[in-house]
Amino acid sequence: MITEEQAFDRRDTRLVLAHILFAFLALLLGGVAGLLQGLVRSGSITLPYEIGYYQLLTAHGILMAIVFTTYFIIGFLYSGVARTLGGQLLPISRSLGWLGFFMMTAGTVIATILILLNKATVLYTFYAPMMASPWFYVALVLIVVGSWMSGFGIFIQYRYWKRTHKAKLSPLFSFMAVVTMLMWLIATLGVAVEVLFQLIPLSFGWVETVNVTLSRTLFWYFGHPLVYFWLLPAYICWYVIIPKIIGGKIFSDALARLSFIMLLLFSIPVGLHHQLMEPGISPVWKYVQVILTFMVVVPSLMTAFSLFATFELHGRSLGAKGLFGWLKKLPWKDVRFFAPFMGMLIFIPAGAGGIINASDQMNAVVHNTLWVTGHFHLTVATSVALTFFGITYWLIPAMTGRVLTPLLHKLGIAQTITWLIGMFFMSSSMHTVGLLGSPRRTAFTTYQDHPDAVLWMPYHVVMAIGGTILFIGVLMIVMNVILLLRAPKGYTEYPIGEVTETAEPTPAIFEKWSIWVAILVVLIFVAYTVPVMELLNNPGVGAKGMVTW
Repeated sequence: MITEEQAFDRRDTRLVLAHILFAFLALLLGGVAGLLQGLVRSGSITLPYEIGYYQLLTAHGILMAIVFTTYFIIGFLYSGVARTLGGQLLPISRSLGWLGFFMMTAGTVIATILILLNKATVLYTFYAPMMASPWFYVALVLIVVGSWMSGFGIFIQYRYWKRTHKAKLSPLFSFMAVVTMLMWLIATLGVAVEVLFQLIPLSFGWVETVNVTLSRTLFWYFGHPLVYFWLLPAYICWYVIIPKIIGGKIFSDALARLSFIMLLLFSIPVGLHHQLMEPGISPVWKYVQVILTFMVVVPSLMTAFSLFATFELHGRSLGAKGLFGWLKKLPWKDVRFFAPFMGMLIFIPAGAGGIINASDQMNAVVHNTLWVTGHFHLTVATSVALTFFGITYWLIPAMTGRVLTPLLHKLGIAQTITWLIGMFFMSSSMHTVGLLGSPRRTAFTTYQDHPDAVLWMPYHVVMAIGGTILFIGVLMIVMNVILLLRAPKGYTEYPIGEVTETAEPTPAIFEKWSIWVAILVVLIFVAYTVPVMELLNNPGVGAKGMVTW
């Protein structure tokens, strides 16, 4: 029987499940678009006249990179905050969560309909001067503001707990959830300014032209922190959840909090490294932001050290011998561990690719090629996605009072391996053909049978094979989610790890939010004030909005 302390409040369960299930619906629809997109790019199929390749590309990017991730992250964070900050959500936090859900859902439905009607085929980056229906941008506002409502709900829950537990260190999960949503709130201010003051006036015809370079700068102020919005919840799982699953303990609470603070500080003022080829921005400020970009490597390496220290210490406690004997002590048949761990491993080459993308000379080689597409399919579609899948296998049973059966473990491991195989074929071919010069964001073409383009085609076919295998993986995870909802009733633990007894105490300054936000604001002003002022003072003639499809 599930005790009262172990069970989730049904109202909280409904809120979390609404987010998680909507996320997987978006994953399924985005997977269909991705499958068709890959088959078209390889020349394997021709789409009906009414459907455009770039429609599919837009739907795939928005549904999978924005909708799936945002809904899943908010649902996951709300579940952990409810578990660690009092056992259930405050009424106002729950209400804000539902307000956010309905606002985001309204925005998602409107945006998806407009994409399917071919009125918003502008890709998920929606670069100006490409112009969608104004209602598409209104839909984006609903999605962003809805996510803010959810973030405010988490902040209120955290603040109430701190007020009622004076001088106590907040639970690690909740601390990390606050960092994640704080970074999201600050980062989305950039895209909010772009949409409200540039794209909506342009699309409604209130202004004739748009400052394209400023528009892209505002987008990438948001666009790179978006990557860490995806990654931080995965880090929460790696730091807090995985130690409990394997039977070990968290290596260091202080190290975990420090890494999240560093990620908060150094993940936002770095967007210009996505604009190294942008002629309208001074090289000096690009250099400043590249330096800040490389600072993000430090907390990533701290994370790797902490995680593998946890694994090794646990293995040694079970009698492991030799340099790598502890690997044998890890629960490889437990999908809750196996899927996130494979995500961790894939993040090693993914992170190395990120260093290449942020390096000026090397970026010049791979910029706007399929190399970049291969890179973010390793980071988001593998490291993040596999971790989210691993979370799903215990989160749904824990929330609904059901049991993760041995069969579901096997099905989950099969789905993880399928995903890895598909991504191996797709991402490897993307990286390789990107180095050969094949551009990203283009439909099937041989460029009039140019020898270079003909050389690319076998790689595009392999990409399509990998994409097909990945779509099978999408169907498998959707099937597994349905099976989880129908699993036998019983108790499944919500795994929150404990810190090892030998860890150093956590300094109280880590929860002095005013200090860290102030430092972040200073870094943002240092990184962006001069380049943005230059763009405002020298706007050029501007560009008229264009519908290119």
